[in-house]
Amino acid sequence: MYDNKFLPKLSQNLLEILEDNEFYDITIEVGNDPYVKIFRAHMIILNYRSPYLRRILSTSVSRNNNDGSLTHIKLPNISPEIFQMILRYIYGGRLSLEEYDTSDIIKILVASSELSLQELITHLQLFLIENKKNWMEQNFNLIYKTSFANDSFLKLQDFCTELISKEPEKIFDSINFISLSEKCLISLIQHDNIQKNVIQVWEHVLKWGIAKNPGLPSDPSNYSRDDFITLKNTLQQFIPFINFFNLTSKEYLDKVYPYKKVIPKDLRENLIIHSIDQPKNNPEPKIITKETSSKSIDSKIITIKHAKLISKWIDRLEITNKMKNSYEFKLILRGSRDGFSSQKFHEICDYQSHTIAIIKVKNSNEILGGYNPIVWKSNDTFGATKDSFIFSFKNKENIENYILSRVKNETYAIVNNLGLGPSFGDGDLKLRGNNYSWSVCRYTGFYDKFIRKVSGLFSVEEYEIFQIIKD
Repeated sequence: MYDNKFLPKLSQNLLEILEDNEFYDITIEVGNDPYVKIFRAHMIILNYRSPYLRRILSTSVSRNNNDGSLTHIKLPNISPEIFQMILRYIYGGRLSLEEYDTSDIIKILVASSELSLQELITHLQLFLIENKKNWMEQNFNLIYKTSFANDSFLKLQDFCTELISKEPEKIFDSINFISLSEKCLISLIQHDNIQKNVIQVWEHVLKWGIAKNPGLPSDPSNYSRDDFITLKNTLQQFIPFINFFNLTSKEYLDKVYPYKKVIPKDLRENLIIHSIDQPKNNPEPKIITKETSSKSIDSKIITIKHAKLISKWIDRLEITNKMKNSYEFKLILRGSRDGFSSQKFHEICDYQSHTIAIIKVKNSNEILGGYNPIVWKSNDTFGATKDSFIFSFKNKENIENYILSRVKNETYAIVNNLGLGPSFGDGDLKLRGNNYSWSVCRYTGFYDKFIRKVSGLFSVEEYEIFQIIKD
């Protein structure tokens, strides 16, 4: 059995080596002008402690051609103060987190990811969750953006997801609520727990939108036409996710009607009719979303029959099985309306989960599609899931003439790339090129079947992205 009592002395000696101005063989330029600092260090220690630095050193050392000159590398993305903390960890295994502000710990975490310090990444996430829960709730927007910008921060991602699902009121009531990004707030209001209280969703979305436009009057009766247009433009991405039909007549008249001009005209008219038609002796909101979603779907490509079949696939049922769950297909993107560009796709769909991509092949009756249960991203990575699938229909008329292909290699299920539209596997289904004119579908083994009769390139005539919401 090894005795660990000698490790503190070893750690102290290594830190003394770090502080010593002799025997160093590398200089590290950290930060950007005007905040730059040069650190002296030892290649042998950096090589074994950081996989990222090992890769840099393998290139830098070979460039010096053993001419005796010092190796010099640059780390512009890390501040000198943060790197000094990390360097003490690299040498001595020491990092007194209690001494640092929580915001600095977040910076250390991000820098640790860049340097591939996996042990430290795990430790920092657990420390934050166990000791800084209240701070993270109050600064949720920062935690959300940080965690989902990096696939290494899975524990923080789980923290965000659980907080949204179980305690959304903590986010709504946080002092930094109005600083939430649009994507973060959209993700928040879609969860089942929050959808149960529609008036709460509307009031907080409205609060967020008004805060984003501090020049707006406090009383909507004083709004000008331009004021309403400003607020409408700010809230337009949220409106489809608010189930106004579940409001009582009083809630609608008191809370929504004063801001009616921010709501699209057709929806506004339907809401007025619905509000008038509600029985006066029934205080409960009239829920019509299931009835509507089971009879129609806002699509130019598929019918409600396709949607029902896709719902069965989501629940891993056969075509002959009875429906297990009822899903609403909420349209969030349409090519002919929003454009056929990967940038627009990621602008609208990034960090949206449970989405179906429906694609109409140009000069054909063929329909292709794919289901992504996890969020889309733009970080040039693969998304891992065991529940995604791709599919095809020969035409719109016969839903029984289909091919369903479930993911086979879970690690490479989803492709996250800013230069691509919705993409699955390594080319099993990939939308790319100007107006998606160089899209591709081939069999790679990442999904269990090939979904087309012919392999190769195709062009997109129309495509739609739906978010799947359980009724």
